[in-house]
Amino acid sequence: MTQSASQRRDARRNHERLLAEARALFTERGIEAPLDELATRAGVGAGTVYRHFANRDALIRELYDTGVAELADHAAEILGAETGWRSIELYLDRLAGWVAASPFLPAIMRRVAELDPSYRPGAEFADAINGMVARAQAEGSLRPDVTSVDLSVLVDMLGSIGQYGSAYLPFWRRQLTIVLDGLRARPDNTPIEGEAQGFDEFHDMSHAKGPTRLRPE
Repeated sequence: MTQSASQRRDARRNHERLLAEARALFTERGIEAPLDELATRAGVGAGTVYRHFANRDALIRELYDTGVAELADHAAEILGAETGWRSIELYLDRLAGWVAASPFLPAIMRRVAELDPSYRPGAEFADAINGMVARAQAEGSLRPDVTSVDLSVLVDMLGSIGQYGSAYLPFWRRQLTIVLDGLRARPDNTPIEGEAQGFDEFHDMSHAKGPTRLRPE
């Protein structure tokens, strides 16, 4: 192996280690945690961090893009399931589990939206999720008044279990089972009140700077 090839391999290894340690650090201390601590955890010098990521926002942007790629990796399994209902189960299980294990994600999403409001790679999944919902409803397994945005909100709700820390992660599928039972189509389903939110509005809201506060009338 040539020296340049060895250097490239070492650089890739350092890059992957920095991303892994950044996830752990941001989970524990938030996305404003000191990057010097990231260097220490990864076993590299501070200069190495900035050779790979020009600044904190560059690191955050890559973590976001890595997350989108991880979601795309689940697509074949979810959309290729034998039934529409199985796709719904896999969608909630895989995505909510991923969010629960990565409690820094909401802050990452908000920061990227601040940096570049026009950057919306997650929107590319809208048609696929809509198709999944339509398939499950056509087979009569998913209640007809549920939308893809409803499922996305449920992913966020289930994923918020991550706030309890890793100690609760072995148990979160208890809540998943309750949610799935509520999604099944039954003659006695209680009607859902109101109109569903549109996907674009939900996307922008979920990437917003923070929660919208109600103003007193």
